[in-house]
Amino acid sequence: MSKIFKFHNDVDTDQIIASQYLLLPGIEDMKGYAFESLDGEFAGKVKPGDVIVAGENFGCGSSREQAPSVLKALGVKAVVAKSFARIFYRNAINIGLPVLVSKDFYDVAEAEKEAELDLAEGTIVFEGVTYTCTKLPPYMQNILNQGGLIASLNKEG
Repeated sequence: MSKIFKFHNDVDTDQIIASQYLLLPGIEDMKGYAFESLDGEFAGKVKPGDVIVAGENFGCGSSREQAPSVLKALGVKAVVAKSFARIFYRNAINIGLPVLVSKDFYDVAEAEKEAELDLAEGTIVFEGVTYTCTKLPPYMQNILNQGGLIASLNKEG
């Protein structure tokens, strides 16, 4: 089971990781500041396997790869949103963070409650009801399983 962290529409990359923290040496140093302006306790509360649920246009703003990277470093299992900014979506896949679209789940999801996400089936079960999410094609799931596009390409030689 995954604990739900719920955010609104149009969460931008500066809200995921503010620009002043990009000066820190690496992702491990940055991850403690994730969502600082929206939930100052997020980095201390989130546990590996938890899920972020958001509305429309998640990850809009600048094209910083650090935004999905800090979420992955914190152990976020996936981000489930009504829609994603295109560059955030690509960056997430590139670094190995699952990003799934579900038009229906956001409206019923409740912060701090638990849900069961099945990446392979493209479903999320919440309070006994199953909601559909993007079911990633096998080649994309393989990229995620290998840790992202760069890791996948490195393994291919």
